[in-house]
Amino acid sequence: MNKRNFKGWLYLLPAMLFLGIFMVYPLIDVFIYSFEEGYNSASQTYYGTGMYNYSYVLHDPYFLQAIRNTFILVVITVPLSTLLALLISVALSSVKALKKLFQTIYFLPYVTNTLAVGLVFMILFKKTAYSDGLINLVLKLFGQGPVDFIDGPYWAKMLVLCIYTIWIVMPFKVLILTSALASVNQNYYNAARVDGTSRFRIFIRITLPMISPTVFYLIITGFIGAFKAYSDSVALFGTDLNAAGMNTIVGYVYDMLYGNGGGYPSYASAAAILLFVIVLTITCINLLVSKKHVYYS
Repeated sequence: MNKRNFKGWLYLLPAMLFLGIFMVYPLIDVFIYSFEEGYNSASQTYYGTGMYNYSYVLHDPYFLQAIRNTFILVVITVPLSTLLALLISVALSSVKALKKLFQTIYFLPYVTNTLAVGLVFMILFKKTAYSDGLINLVLKLFGQGPVDFIDGPYWAKMLVLCIYTIWIVMPFKVLILTSALASVNQNYYNAARVDGTSRFRIFIRITLPMISPTVFYLIITGFIGAFKAYSDSVALFGTDLNAAGMNTIVGYVYDMLYGNGGGYPSYASAAAILLFVIVLTITCINLLVSKKHVYYS
């Protein structure tokens, strides 16, 4: 190893140590715990090894409900938030006056506390003895009866959770996509306009291919973030998510560790490994798809 390579590895050493201690080692540790049956964190003992923890988790109705909720949240929020962010970013890029002001306004939800936004959504949607909520007041104008979005039907609660999640994640996507649009070479647009190309065709043939790496990045991070959703549900439905029927996979892991039915690190580890496998599989599928649809200039 020459001197230059040695210096390179030396510069990388702090980052490698950090990743090894705080990411690689915990992952290996959780993987080991997931096979230890009846693990007791106080005595650091267990009575056997095997696949029982995985079998228990996969047959637990609370975990199956959490998987269902998480997948519905992912399928709905990731495409919708990315599409809306793209449309808003294109609109912002075409605005000249007050452009910075609009960008700041759209970015505000991202820097606002999650629980604070959840409180606002509860005021908007929650039906109480004193008020039906602002959204129900709007529904009454169209002759629709009040709906209990927070404590009522499952799909009403899921609708609120999806809207809340999109509201939270969209500002970051708008910021990233606006930057990507600003970096597109204007010569492509000028040449297209000279040829009389329509705006829609310019968007499809020039804009989307040029910003496709950024869109792909947002889709990947969107999938990962949606699969890790937990605080969103807590902000809307409280900490007892199993009773509300709105728990997520991360919420299930937390409950197994610290919740009312907690104290089961082996089950929590098995659920965490299953989440890791799901996220890894979907990420790999996205990477394979990106090879055909992502343009790297």
